[in-house]
Amino acid sequence: MNAAHLFVRCLEAEGVEVLFAVPGEENLDLLEALRSSSIRLVVTRHEQAAGFMAATLGRLTGKPGVVLSTLGPGATNLVTAAAYAQLGAMPMVMITGQKPIRTSKQGAFQIIDVVDMMGPLTKYTRQVVAGDGIPAQVREAFRLAREERPGAAHLEIPEDVLRDRTDAEPLNAGHVRIPTAEEESIEEAAALLREARRPLLVIGSGANRTRACRRLGEFVRALGIPFITTQMGKGVVDEADDLYVGTAALSSGDFVHRAVEAADVIVNVGHTVVEKPPFIMENNGVKVVHVDFSPAQVDPVYFPHVEVVGDIADSIDRLRHRMGGKGRWDFSHVPAVRRATRDHFEERAASDDFPMRPERLVRDVRTVLPPDSVVSLDNGLYKLWFARNYEAHGQNSLILDNALATMGAGLPAAMAARMVHGDRPVVAVCGDGGFMMNSQELETAVRLGLDLVVVVLRDDGYGMIRWKQEEMGFSDFGLSYGNPDFVAYAEAYGARGHRVRRAADFIPLLEGAVEASGVDLIELPISYAHDNRVLNEEIPALARALSLPSD
Repeated sequence: MNAAHLFVRCLEAEGVEVLFAVPGEENLDLLEALRSSSIRLVVTRHEQAAGFMAATLGRLTGKPGVVLSTLGPGATNLVTAAAYAQLGAMPMVMITGQKPIRTSKQGAFQIIDVVDMMGPLTKYTRQVVAGDGIPAQVREAFRLAREERPGAAHLEIPEDVLRDRTDAEPLNAGHVRIPTAEEESIEEAAALLREARRPLLVIGSGANRTRACRRLGEFVRALGIPFITTQMGKGVVDEADDLYVGTAALSSGDFVHRAVEAADVIVNVGHTVVEKPPFIMENNGVKVVHVDFSPAQVDPVYFPHVEVVGDIADSIDRLRHRMGGKGRWDFSHVPAVRRATRDHFEERAASDDFPMRPERLVRDVRTVLPPDSVVSLDNGLYKLWFARNYEAHGQNSLILDNALATMGAGLPAAMAARMVHGDRPVVAVCGDGGFMMNSQELETAVRLGLDLVVVVLRDDGYGMIRWKQEEMGFSDFGLSYGNPDFVAYAEAYGARGHRVRRAADFIPLLEGAVEASGVDLIELPISYAHDNRVLNEEIPALARALSLPSD
């Protein structure tokens, strides 16, 4: 066979079912091989969106998503998606084309060193120089992309290499079991918990794995230890549980941070320095247990006392059994923190202000959607409110990016989620800035026949940066723009468009869109006018004044 068909067979051997692409002339041989394969080809309108979709598929399934582009500008358009996957620990394999490497009639036209460019952004980047080497290089790319901590891998395939004749065969996709933690470390962690008075469980992005979710749920229920999450740890344990204290969406000064201050032992599961730390380790006597696949990265604000290094699911399960049951702990402070967070939010979520306040948006979305639904967020100020106050009932039921935190990923991520979860409602919530960065993918969603709701929050400016601008005492300058008629824009792509004209209209519009088939876009005017006062003054003041039983 030729090398292009071998490459596709290797993808099939890795279990690849879908490939996202903006192909070019340098990979037409690969395109022809895909035509007769079992792999579904999804052509997008921009390579960045294809990369976001591949990375999200990897995040949701645990298997590397695959994206294909041409050389030069096609490859450079994958850079943001590569960083998105790498920082967010999403397994993804990128395939880029290249001009022939043995003979060339076009000089350096469109040629840049893509392999070198991808070096800082991936776990593995190689050029395939011969057809016979394809099986080993594909296997290694997929192995490293999936291996903890997951991330991006890249293969460049020159046009002439794709035409090599080869007798090579795909390698079997192996499965590597992650080493387990030493028994001594489990006992050290258990000893700290037994001695604790007010332990606290902190769930980070590294715990967002299917097996770990199950074990952490069992751990919480068996021992009765309250838990908080980072933004990317949301939903790992059902947040309807009375032991859920809150999410560290703000850096400090929130109600949830009072629970952190009250803790004397913190079990920190899946911590990564990519996400802002949910607590600052100062000389306050707190003891920290680090539970992760790899040792802690020690810095001035994070220096754990015990490290349980190994498979997280196994470590948590063994720690639960080693404890045997609940300790003599005092969690009398937890209801006060939960109540203060809920009451403050509900009071503001009841507002009929229009343009709508973000608290009302979060409450209304949670009210309409069933527990198994998926909400995909782009990046903007509203993300803080969703992370802080949207109750997530399952793993990856709230898809957000608190690693690269790039704009433009919300819609493509929602599309990938809908492809993975074909029987669950999926809603993308995007600011107008982030939405317009990949809004052309509405055509892709319509063409794929996806049932999808897109809520576009309109404030005609870069709201998150404007919030920071105001916070720093600067004048409002340089952050405003115009927008299209979003209703007409959606309809031009074959979707349905809706416009909210008062706060009371949003719930019935969202209900109708969720129940309908096809793609619906809802334009919702939003206002962050109160956010600086609420987030930077009101909440910290109320949190400081909160009287806890342990004070």
